[in-house]
Amino acid sequence: MNRSSVMTGSFPGIAHAGAMALVVFTLLSVVAAESVKIEGLITARNGETMTLLTADSPKLIVLLTQNTEVGQVQGLFKARRKEMSMTALIPGLAVRVEGTYDDQHQLVAAKVSFKGDDLKRAQAIQAGTQETQAQAQQNKEGIAAANARFDKLDDYTVVSEVVVYFANGKSKVDSKYTSQLLDLAQKAKSVDGYMVEVKGYSSTVGSATLNQKLSEDRANEVASILIQKGHIPLTRMLAPAAMGESQPVANDKTAEGQAQNRRVVVRVLQNKGVAGL
Repeated sequence: MNRSSVMTGSFPGIAHAGAMALVVFTLLSVVAAESVKIEGLITARNGETMTLLTADSPKLIVLLTQNTEVGQVQGLFKARRKEMSMTALIPGLAVRVEGTYDDQHQLVAAKVSFKGDDLKRAQAIQAGTQETQAQAQQNKEGIAAANARFDKLDDYTVVSEVVVYFANGKSKVDSKYTSQLLDLAQKAKSVDGYMVEVKGYSSTVGSATLNQKLSEDRANEVASILIQKGHIPLTRMLAPAAMGESQPVANDKTAEGQAQNRRVVVRVLQNKGVAGL
């Protein structure tokens, strides 16, 4: 009798148990790797994780990676997909997540999709901008529901802040602010669980539509510096918010006041729970 016969034939119980263990392990691996699709509302973003409110869970944690594909579905049958930045994943946004569970049974997102109307609604709520009467009536129920859920969002404390000012009608960042933004980016990386918030504003000079676009362009220009030169990961950036003419900080009827209102406010935020506050 050779050695292999002794190992398998003389101890059939052990061989059978080993085979069963292999089968169980294989089944668990298949289950873990099985792709799942989940729909829910983002209630919080914290770096590489986002929290979803779903039909089955009030607090489902989803892990985001540099390989996570983010897209906006388009077309009548939602057949087309437009690639989007991860910064678009903001609280209040309804999303569809496709992914797999890892060894710790955490959902790792391979794809995150959302509709354009849902993104506009979430951005409007986040920015606090005014909607037209028709839009307000159309989105009344959705906004009310989202606002109710915003009450459950985690509280953040402001760790650091930089204000960038702009010339009238311009969105290009003056080079004198670059060092301030890079310093802020460096400080942010030393803060546990940080997020970076960028909000752009305008004065009331010119049309409201143009000023809304200016505030958006200004916020995006500042965000680009933070990402490209400050190397802030997309998973740590909140979507740049276009605030338009809202929330002026100075008298907009004077040249000095208008100059103060043409601004982008950048804040480093830390979750109070992470900070132990």
